[in-house]
Amino acid sequence: MMENKRREFVKKALSTSALVVASTATAAVYNSKSSNKSSSNGVVIGKSKKKEILYKETKNWDAFYKASY
Repeated sequence: MMENKRREFVKKALSTSALVVASTATAAVYNSKSSNKSSSNGVVIGKSKKKEILYKETKNWDAFYKASY
């Protein structure tokens, strides 16, 4: 009797977890398909008009680049 209750509980738990996994996977696929499909190879292209400054030329940067060559 007790063993049957445990088996039923395990069956219900497994079916519930399978349902949750399936719905999560479906949502992930839907979200990935609904994202912006530009030909940017995964690079996010912003709309900012600001100029992107990667670094400022300083003595330290010059020394670093000279040492790296």
